[in-house]
Amino acid sequence: MTGLITKGIGGFYYVLTEEGMIEAKGRGIFKNDGIKLAVGDIVELEKTEEGKGVINEIHPRKNQFIRPPIVNVDTFIVVFAPAHPKPNYMLIDKFLIMAEMNGIEPVLCLNKCDLVSEEDVEEIRSIYGGVYPMLTISCQTGQGLDQLQEMVAGKKAALAGPSGVGKSTILNQLHPEANMETGAVSQKTRRGKHTTRHVEIFQLEGGGMIYDTPGFTSFEILEAEEDNLSSFYPEMDQIRGQCRYDDCRHVSEPDCAVREAVSNGTIHKKRYDSYLANLEEIRTRKKY
Repeated sequence: MTGLITKGIGGFYYVLTEEGMIEAKGRGIFKNDGIKLAVGDIVELEKTEEGKGVINEIHPRKNQFIRPPIVNVDTFIVVFAPAHPKPNYMLIDKFLIMAEMNGIEPVLCLNKCDLVSEEDVEEIRSIYGGVYPMLTISCQTGQGLDQLQEMVAGKKAALAGPSGVGKSTILNQLHPEANMETGAVSQKTRRGKHTTRHVEIFQLEGGGMIYDTPGFTSFEILEAEEDNLSSFYPEMDQIRGQCRYDDCRHVSEPDCAVREAVSNGTIHKKRYDSYLANLEEIRTRKKY
């Protein structure tokens, strides 16, 4: 029978099938071939006499992530906050880059918008305006949660973002039965405490599914290179070919269309600063 892996703990996988949830283990061939089963995998399994399952085959994956280990994502919801903790734009853009690299629709979700003024929200919105869809929500007031539910309906959506931005609280709002432990923001560091211990995907009443994913604060660009980084910034990619040099890195080269766009406000400076920081990180990584 066919099923969906919804959770994996200690070598056991919980597979959602037309007969309900089945606890299963993968055949040894997966380990021998270096293949790791992951949450989101569509698999073929057979039931044992004890009512357990044995996974025999994995369907081809649409996409996959190493950290966290999830596959077959349709929508990437990048959660961040305007305050407590303040936005880390370089990290936010790393999430967006990873979505772009995997052909996934990214959606920005600004939580805790009740903590700041509308002017502050609009200032953040201006950074990504016209580049990515952005929802403004508040789990305290309920603002924007209906739009978020509509956004994930019928899709497999992954929640991502640094600690303390309210991912578990959002999950509790979308799927109360999840009963995820929510963690307060550390008063000393103003950063969130990790509360999610494993990866799991939950079914939503609207027909969609949502992954809960721990450990994204250590996220890194794993595949982007110096020569293709700008292609994962849509506003830069739109003016590809307009620079004097075909291999322009948009740093200090003359007649650079990207730097001109930053000067005239077409590309937001925070996005450009993020690009430069990520570019430098790639260059530093190549040295070692």
